[in-house]
Amino acid sequence: MPLAAIALGANLGEREVVLRSAVEALRTLGQVVAVSSFWDTAPVGYTDQPRFLNGAALLETELLPLALLEALLSIERQHGRDRTGAVPKGPRTLDLDLLLYDTVVLQTEALLLPHPEMHRRAFVLQPLAEIAPAWVHPVLQCTVADLLATLQRLHEPGVNGRLY
Repeated sequence: MPLAAIALGANLGEREVVLRSAVEALRTLGQVVAVSSFWDTAPVGYTDQPRFLNGAALLETELLPLALLEALLSIERQHGRDRTGAVPKGPRTLDLDLLLYDTVVLQTEALLLPHPEMHRRAFVLQPLAEIAPAWVHPVLQCTVADLLATLQRLHEPGVNGRLY
């Protein structure tokens, strides 16, 4: 069964409750085989907003990538996320990003796989490295652990947060 890596994030409301609820909702899409710790992190890009709680999950699913994306967006909406008119990279009740889907490389208007920014984001790589350190990025041909180590060495000493 295909394996998907999903980033989880929230910075509005009861962040941990929302992330745990999102993980439960993922169980309706397949088998959740791993969930990382949650990391309290500073916002990136648009910084005038509350801190985030970030994590990652691995999901075995029969859904194809575009169907999985639609299901993730539906879970976001069920948790109060309204993307219409929202500030890009702004506050959100829930953010679910499809990072990796097996070894699939996909470029459509709706979805890019692997996620085009994942290798630049410690708040994504740190939790993913906890649960899938040996997963090889299908374009960069580096493991998640190596991507995190490179990012830490080149840009920042850590996830800019703390284990929650």
